[in-house]
Amino acid sequence: MPGCQEAVAQRLSRRGLFKGAAGAAALAAFSAAPVGGAFAAPVSFTRVVDLTHVLDPAFPTFFGKPQLEVRKLFTFDKDGFNLNEWVVNEHTGTHLDTPFHFSKDGPSADALAIENLVVPLVVIDVSAKAGGNPDYQVTAADIVAYEAVNGAVPPGAAVALYSGWEKHLGTDMFRNADAAGTMHFPGFHPDVSAVLAEKGVSGVVVDTLSLDHGASKDFGFHYKWLGSGRWGVEAAANLGTLPPKGATLVVGGPKIKGASGGPSRVLALV
Repeated sequence: MPGCQEAVAQRLSRRGLFKGAAGAAALAAFSAAPVGGAFAAPVSFTRVVDLTHVLDPAFPTFFGKPQLEVRKLFTFDKDGFNLNEWVVNEHTGTHLDTPFHFSKDGPSADALAIENLVVPLVVIDVSAKAGGNPDYQVTAADIVAYEAVNGAVPPGAAVALYSGWEKHLGTDMFRNADAAGTMHFPGFHPDVSAVLAEKGVSGVVVDTLSLDHGASKDFGFHYKWLGSGRWGVEAAANLGTLPPKGATLVVGGPKIKGASGGPSRVLALV
């Protein structure tokens, strides 16, 4: 067929490119840009870490009820191909929170600047504190402690809260709801929003079901952070396998008009 040879060659070339990047850290294909828009130097990486949980109808949700239904419309045995229909809540599984989620007219998923979704990643490990206090909230003191060891948070970076909470996935402890229905898991303190914004941070990431700690009654961090035009990712996986600095985050969010967020494929290039 015309063009077939070229298509195969291009495909093999792409495979070789990524294999080489994994083996020799030779690929400099991504640039990170802060909210202000100035591009940083290209980065190289040796491995890709999937920060995305597998999503199925049983995945735990903030409201405690299933938020994904998969309907089989066509099957290979009967129809010669497979095709499913999804009924899904935007905020299910590993997913993106856009500014529009907690503001009247902030950018929705389709309007986010793509350069702010490929950014340096900072990982703040509060797993020891969260282990002793499930209601732990990241504060400015945690940022100061991180920078004392690792240097300043890069402008335009994403800041991830690693609480170790994914170890509870598949158990009631992931939501950790008490008899009154109040959940208990870590999050960002509302006051740290201003600190992160001042540093030019593009977005934040948590390994729990909410940017706010589970017991929050007012979504204080959500309103301040998303309301300032920035984004968040909830229910991330594998944050504990990442270094505190040096990785690049890639947020493959949905590009659906007017979406307040949506299930996303989130990667870290290390």
